[in-house]
Amino acid sequence: MDVKVINPFVASITSVLPQLGFQNIVRKDIKLKSKKIKSSGVIMVIGIVGDRKGNVAYGIDMEGAKKIASIMMMGMPVNELDDMSKSALSELSNMLTANASINFSNDDINVDISVPTLMYGDDIEVNMNSEQIVSVGFDVDGVLFEINVALN
Repeated sequence: MDVKVINPFVASITSVLPQLGFQNIVRKDIKLKSKKIKSSGVIMVIGIVGDRKGNVAYGIDMEGAKKIASIMMMGMPVNELDDMSKSALSELSNMLTANASINFSNDDINVDISVPTLMYGDDIEVNMNSEQIVSVGFDVDGVLFEINVALN
């Protein structure tokens, strides 16, 4: 897999999150993973079709997800993931992936995105669309936020 497929998503994180009120966004690590992603917390998966095909999965631990949802909801306290906070997190994945698709189009690569699927809990397993996944971790105002991209 071409590691450059991550660049539109990295650019999306660094441009969209500050608009939502996040202040400190630091890219941590980039690594290759296998097809199966295992995590605890919240995972949001969006399919991608068009000139590039595959999917992207955003991962956040549970406390981090509550913090991000709270910031997105103008500081409303989030003590548990209810329908409103899950909707905010799903919308975040939509915004990030839509912005990444615009970044792709700037390079003459046309893609469309699906509706996000949000999963949460302990020991979640997601099978991605390709054997190798490019994963980038970010520290977003003290919350570990991970992007996992599987595109052909």
